[in-house]
Amino acid sequence: MQRENTQSPLPPGLAKPDYAATAQARWATRLAFFAAGFAMACCAPLFPFFKENVGADKAEFGLVLLCLGLGSIIAMPASGILAARRGARPVVLVGGFGLVAFLPMLALAQTPMTLGAALFFFGASLGTIDVAMNVHGAEVEGMEKRPLMSNFHAQFSIGGFFGAGLVTLLLSVSVSVVHAACIGAVITLIAVLTTRKGLLAVSGAEPEPYALPKGVVLLLSVLAGISFLVEGAVLDWGALLIIDRDLTAPQNAGIGYILLSIAMVIARLSGDYIVATVGEFRVLVIGGLVTVAGIATVLISSGPVLALSGFILIGLGVANLVPILFSAAGRQKVMPAGLAIASVTTTGYAGILLGPAMIGFVADATSLITAFWLLALLIACVPVTARFVVRA
Repeated sequence: MQRENTQSPLPPGLAKPDYAATAQARWATRLAFFAAGFAMACCAPLFPFFKENVGADKAEFGLVLLCLGLGSIIAMPASGILAARRGARPVVLVGGFGLVAFLPMLALAQTPMTLGAALFFFGASLGTIDVAMNVHGAEVEGMEKRPLMSNFHAQFSIGGFFGAGLVTLLLSVSVSVVHAACIGAVITLIAVLTTRKGLLAVSGAEPEPYALPKGVVLLLSVLAGISFLVEGAVLDWGALLIIDRDLTAPQNAGIGYILLSIAMVIARLSGDYIVATVGEFRVLVIGGLVTVAGIATVLISSGPVLALSGFILIGLGVANLVPILFSAAGRQKVMPAGLAIASVTTTGYAGILLGPAMIGFVADATSLITAFWLLALLIACVPVTARFVVRA
């Protein structure tokens, strides 16, 4: 299917896009984001059980988690090229079906090696669908000539909420880890299959060659990596931190990521309005400080309710940092916008996927609480450098 002609005989600037013509593609994109967030978040309450299944200590488990990031980082450049040359639709489907296939494999793994292999391919699938659904979202956004990406990314957070919530509920009623993972995979499969008719079968332009970030783009890339690292740390280590602090029973430890996801959904759905009202600089400063306060609340509060509320603060604080960093990457003049955004994207996802493995090494050498304090120190770089970001 070729791209539908949405041009109007009216002069440029007066043409009104036909939103009805792209409604199916818009909803398919939202569903793809939801499916990716759902499948990824299904793992959050299960990571402590994966660790127990393979008998790994924190350092070994951190090394195993590195496989998740490696798979994604390796798959992302290839996925971008394929999506540009063949269209995003087949790449979205390949990544989605990969998530369905390898989610149960994570629960079945009994050795660090098999878990690492399953995480590698699960991460590759996640990286594949992540790149492709963003390419598809940009295509739909261009056809409708209105901003849609914030809402698309909100669907990822909504999927995260339902994924972590469902698995936590299943574990709380004594459903086995394997069965919980399989149920998550079935729901992901339904979502991916539902997107098939709506996804656009179009090819994009030839991809620009990748270039290493430089100048302010390097700063934006580092800040994106730190911001994504916060979400990745809560996903991979939040449940273990809750257990270490004895805040809930192990089967309910996924509550931290659930609270984070709820807060991020609320913040992202209102993000465009917030930035327009108070400005990028204030959002970066306040968002960074709120994130630091949230991490501190989780680490030092003695009461479970107050400590768990820290995850809400983390979600509210970090949610709108990355969209501002992407906007700055698009308007800076140091590098072409496409190359700058590609650099920020790759470095950002390296933070969410590779960073948690580093937390494992720090946690094993010191403690998980110390590792999260270092995370708070890193995110404090965002308000410190906010002035440079808004001047990009």
